[in-house]
Amino acid sequence: MTNAENGNKIGTLFIVATPIGNLADISERALQTLANVDLIAAEDTRHTGKLLSHFGIKTRTFALHDHNEKQKAQQLLDWLNEGKDIALVSDAGTPLISDPGYAVVNLCRHEGATVTPVPGACAAISALCCSGLPTDRFQFIGFTPAKSQARQQFFIDAYDSGITSIMYESTHRIMASLEDLSAALGAEQHVVFAKELTKTYETFFSGTVSELFAFLTSEPERQRGELVLMLPGKPAQQDEIPDEAKRMLTLLEPEMPLKKACGIVADYFGLKKNALYKSVIDSREG
Repeated sequence: MTNAENGNKIGTLFIVATPIGNLADISERALQTLANVDLIAAEDTRHTGKLLSHFGIKTRTFALHDHNEKQKAQQLLDWLNEGKDIALVSDAGTPLISDPGYAVVNLCRHEGATVTPVPGACAAISALCCSGLPTDRFQFIGFTPAKSQARQQFFIDAYDSGITSIMYESTHRIMASLEDLSAALGAEQHVVFAKELTKTYETFFSGTVSELFAFLTSEPERQRGELVLMLPGKPAQQDEIPDEAKRMLTLLEPEMPLKKACGIVADYFGLKKNALYKSVIDSREG
């Protein structure tokens, strides 16, 4: 019989976002949570210890990182079932976003434990909102692959998705990644680069791959820090027929001649009637 069935208190797992550079970005709720929980699961206890010390928080920490989280997940769940409240933090930003924690949260959800977010900073979202790239649809695709061929395909897939892609890159691999990006999509491909967000040397650069390569090469220290790359999606073809237009055409065609149906659909969706008609005919002949 579980503690819940016994009527005993079950603990809560708080996923707590911490600053990505500027300590003033921590929320009041995050500070209260970190101070009030029984334990803090930290990616690096020494790193988190500095944050806690800065704010005078004395809550006990324990290590939860990539190498031990599968083993620690059950122990953490047991503590929750004992009634302990636990906060999970990464070194910076929102936990689980290219950081440890998935195995723990997945197990807790599977076992019915309460998991709740304490929102805050995230480098991917912070970079995107200042990038000048479309934000109506986007995807975060994590770190780029380690090998060149896989990286090139990674960039091609991101571009072909048609939506803005956000990715992280490491200091020691950024120049090789730009070479692969150039090989995959061309040196004139537009890209946005961001580093050290909210910190003293916060930098944004928007331009072609070749321009970014030159920018980073001219001052190698620009290659260091926490790096974010953002890539716009492949533009839709002007003569591409929206799926909604195709569905309307399918409904109208049995009721009237194809040319008339194409005229109605073209007017409704702002398309060119002749181009729409030709596209339908070509697709059927093909």
